[in-house]
Amino acid sequence: MPNVVPFSTLLRERSQGAHSDSEGQGFMSDLLQGEGTRDDYVSLVAQHYFIYEALESAAAHMTSDPVAAPFISDKLTRLPALEADLEFLVGQDWRERIVPLPTTQRYVDRIREVGETWPGGFVAHHYTRYLGDLSGGIFIGRMMQRRFGFETNGVGFYLFDDIADPKAFKEVYRAQLDTVPWDEEERERVVDEVLRAYRFNTELFQDLEHAKRNASVA
Repeated sequence: MPNVVPFSTLLRERSQGAHSDSEGQGFMSDLLQGEGTRDDYVSLVAQHYFIYEALESAAAHMTSDPVAAPFISDKLTRLPALEADLEFLVGQDWRERIVPLPTTQRYVDRIREVGETWPGGFVAHHYTRYLGDLSGGIFIGRMMQRRFGFETNGVGFYLFDDIADPKAFKEVYRAQLDTVPWDEEERERVVDEVLRAYRFNTELFQDLEHAKRNASVA
């Protein structure tokens, strides 16, 4: 009997290249290597706000869905932290001062679409964002603390105080992925949606780089 590759393993393997392409974009590379500015970081936080507002609104819609509900946890909720970060970084009027970039708007629209109609698509975006946050995101938060002298204000998005062991949390999450009774066709659709999510992230970093260059010559 042939060995069956767990879906979580398949998903990680199939998305590895897209993940590397996304995190290797110039905007993020500069930010992590100390060449980006505080304003660059604030721009990234602002775009995260729109993405997570859509994702967590979709989560509220999916709480009664038998496929999606097991993945939804209050421990992952990022929106209050993003709001606090933006108030610290931008000011009390931050809502009037931030706008979604074109890719962010397309990303948000897609999350809202699958969040209303397709549990597997919602899980794909949920997986891409939150497991990334619990992996490289925690590292990014520490880098920003060192780079800009933040303590907890400004980097609350990256702090998961309610998750004592991120590695164990991710293992449980992946085990849940392996038990979802998707057929082969649906698994392929979910993989494709994860790859779409990574493309959105890659294009967002390109948008941020473009906006940065335009601001520098304005």
